[in-house]
Amino acid sequence: MKDHSYDVIVIGAGAAGLSGALTLARARRSVLVLDAGQPRNAPAAGVHGFLSRDGLGPTELLSLGAEEVTRYGGTVRRGVASSARRDQRGFVVGTDDGLEYTARRLLVTTGLVDELPEIDGLRERWGRDVLHCPYCHGWEVRDQPIGVLATGPHAIHQALLLHQWSSEVTLFAHTAPDPTDEQWEQLAALDIAVVDGEVTGLEITDDQLTGVRLASGQVVPRRALALMPRFVARSEILDDLGLVSAEHPRGVGRYIESDPTGLTAAPGVWVAGNVTDLFAPVIGAAAGGVMAASAINLDLVTEDARRAVARRADPFSPTSEADNCERLLGERRHGLDGMTAARS
Repeated sequence: MKDHSYDVIVIGAGAAGLSGALTLARARRSVLVLDAGQPRNAPAAGVHGFLSRDGLGPTELLSLGAEEVTRYGGTVRRGVASSARRDQRGFVVGTDDGLEYTARRLLVTTGLVDELPEIDGLRERWGRDVLHCPYCHGWEVRDQPIGVLATGPHAIHQALLLHQWSSEVTLFAHTAPDPTDEQWEQLAALDIAVVDGEVTGLEITDDQLTGVRLASGQVVPRRALALMPRFVARSEILDDLGLVSAEHPRGVGRYIESDPTGLTAAPGVWVAGNVTDLFAPVIGAAAGGVMAASAINLDLVTEDARRAVARRADPFSPTSEADNCERLLGERRHGLDGMTAARS
């Protein structure tokens, strides 16, 4: 029977999850990564601002990351985590194909969902010429006519920010509140035009955004459109562990609260990446995964030391026997993983 027990299960195989798994595998922890195959940035042509990997395709980056995790003895498997519960061993994670895996700790890196306005053509262009992060995509649309779709108060900040990349920025008032007097002055000083009226669709020519269509029928020529979506953490897997997403202090969506290392209010459960940091770019999510993995390993080291002290005090207790079995299984698993890696 194949052993389905690990030190850590990582739910989510994005930059945060794979970076965390790599750190844990290099710390000689048995780690399983469950990959649902739904990366948030899949529509984007490339990952930007990631030192030494700038412009690399999102799926290629994750493929390289998975190979690195496997090289150090970690396991990456395609599968959607459908349930998570506690038991006497720690945690049991079930997948949509009916399998169950156990772990002493959990690292959840399931990311978020971008909730977009219901505007014709918007979703189809998302991550291409419809964007939200100028640090991720601003260089690619530099000096082009850029529109900003105002769906909330953050649109003014976004328009001012994008002016750094292009002098041709237009703010579409759409459904947002009117700018304050101070904001009107800022927009005017930077020659950022404001277009009244609700946006109803996009004009696409030869697979390229060419204009923004208003309810009046007017089409304003633009080559890129920026907006601030509502960010909602993919956190359903945590519901049964008593972790429910909270409204973000900045009013931009819902996230899972955690401490600086990613530790949640549920003992033994860490989070990293966009599920807890809604604004993290790819490299920031990767850093969050490393931070959480380091904290998890330290927590396990502390527990291992406590168990070792207990075994030394009473080597024949039921708890000591169980710990010895778990330790031997872990050593056997590492040995098998090493043999598999050597053959590959």
